[in-house]
Amino acid sequence: MSHEERKPIVDNSSCGSSSGEDEAKPVVRRRSTRDTELAAPKSLGRCCDCNPSSTPHRFLALLFMCLLGFGSYFCYDNPGALQDVFQKELDLNSTEFTLIYSIYSWPNIVLCFVGGFLIDRVFGIRLGTIIYMLIVLLGQLIFATGGVLGQFWLMIVGRFIFGIGAESLAVAQNSYAVLWFKGKELNMVFGLQLSVARFGSTVNFWIMQPLYGYVSKIYEGYTGLGVALFLASSTCVMSLLCTLILGWMDKRAERILKRNNNPGGEIAKLSDIVTFKLDFWMVSVVCVAYYVAIFPFVALGQAFFISNFDMTPDQANTVNSIVYLISAIASPLFGFVIDKVGRNVTWVFCATISTFVAHLLLTFTHFDPYIAMTIMGLSYSMLAASLWPMVSLIVPEYQLGTAYGFCQSVQNLGLAVVTIVAGIIVDSSGGSHFWLQLFFMLFLLISLIATCFIWAYNRKHQGNLNMSPTQRATYHTSISTQRRGILDRRPLLGN
Repeated sequence: MSHEERKPIVDNSSCGSSSGEDEAKPVVRRRSTRDTELAAPKSLGRCCDCNPSSTPHRFLALLFMCLLGFGSYFCYDNPGALQDVFQKELDLNSTEFTLIYSIYSWPNIVLCFVGGFLIDRVFGIRLGTIIYMLIVLLGQLIFATGGVLGQFWLMIVGRFIFGIGAESLAVAQNSYAVLWFKGKELNMVFGLQLSVARFGSTVNFWIMQPLYGYVSKIYEGYTGLGVALFLASSTCVMSLLCTLILGWMDKRAERILKRNNNPGGEIAKLSDIVTFKLDFWMVSVVCVAYYVAIFPFVALGQAFFISNFDMTPDQANTVNSIVYLISAIASPLFGFVIDKVGRNVTWVFCATISTFVAHLLLTFTHFDPYIAMTIMGLSYSMLAASLWPMVSLIVPEYQLGTAYGFCQSVQNLGLAVVTIVAGIIVDSSGGSHFWLQLFFMLFLLISLIATCFIWAYNRKHQGNLNMSPTQRATYHTSISTQRRGILDRRPLLGN
């Protein structure tokens, strides 16, 4: 600390002077850099871009928040874009191919939950996000190395490691969103995050086939596949840089705003999960039942469109990517609308029904598949923008990492099991996807039933999940008033 900083703010040295003055004239010292930072909410008011609480600054943080997940989503669907190449060059059947996706999910049955808890209790959000992003990059590099060497077992090991980091990274991303945007534009923010993530998946479906076609002219066989996967890993390096920048921005915001994310001083515990209410458990059921009708379908979508609609691999990839392309555009729009009108449960209900209709069209009609996939993309966007923010309306902030981690865990349990079963159904049906489509529609019915439970429970307990924004503001004000009243009635001294 400098000599200037050690000076008292008011110099009282003259109080005992012979002048006999009752009061000394205050001597105000020069402000230090530290003082300026702590006073930032006022001093930065003229420079809104530098103030962490300003809208431009928060949306700059949102840009990095979205891009930190781009690489993992791009690389996650590398096998889906190159399904024919994987099966040909590595001699895989459908069951073995789906193992690439299911092995991603198996570790996250437990580790997502633990990963969320570690963010809440051990690492903190900044360090945790960096660690998980490094694990994602390591896993993708091992996966690509297995491709270069033609060793399927090594690719599975890399995919396993990749999964450990990717889903916990998604938990951290959700926690960042709530930390920066709760009570403001949260639904739209979740939509934007999904938009950028799914744009990563869409770009993957667009460029991986041409990229492999170019690389295969130089490197033959599985070596060309591995080189293409190495090139794809560059997106994870970009996401790592965004993670580091966002961590610096969040640390600065915490210092300047003197942010306290847990004013009650509560400590997150793994046992907190047993205290969550029925509406949270039903949200978790929807997380599983709805997403298993989307992700495994897209993973096996190339073969489905080739066999059912006589498409080439490139054409099949294009129509298969429609879900992610539509969601990249529609998710933030739905988020913006839901921020304005609320009614999250109603949106989830509508999204589930329209997704069911899309699967019906693909299974029982020969309409242009672009119609059904467009409906599915819009429905997927609608659900993601309305479902995930509900967790922050149910669970206290200090438990959010644990809660989101649990949702990701049960979702990955469903994806791990259903993806394997989906491959077995296709193989046992001689390549037909008819029974698989019925299988997906069964899960959508389960999602619909769980959504009805959420609506009924919320209505019975006068919850805020299906309120408009104005009603929620009134609801939170009344809750805060009741809590202050309880605190005011407490005796100062216990008997």
